Amino acid sequence: MHVEGTWDLSVSTPVGTIKAAVELRREDGFLSGVAQGAGEEVPLRDVALDGDLLSWKQAVTKPMRLNLAFAVTVAGDTLAGTSRAGRLPASKVIGRRRAVVAAVEH
Repeated sequence: MHVEGTWDLSVSTPVGTIKAAVELRREDGFLSGVAQGAGEEVPLRDVALDGDLLSWKQAVTKPMRLNLAFAVTVAGDTLAGTSRAGRLPASKVIGRRRAVVAAVEH
């Protein structure tokens, strides 16, 4: 399954909905990426794809310092699943892959 690209995420947390973007790329056969949101950019760790199940971990410092673990199911250009921060309840995650605009040659 192809998951590379930029994904716009919406995470429903107890403190409100948080918008973020995750950029996934494949380098030397391995998935890697970064997440952007709340004015910070953080690397993704342990990015794994098993069929249509995508998971990764990341640390954030805003709005508070947390270690997050994401587990989502990818269906084409959409994804849905959860994000967990330690013992806190899971937060619902939904996302959509940004369309890639092809360069037009003149």
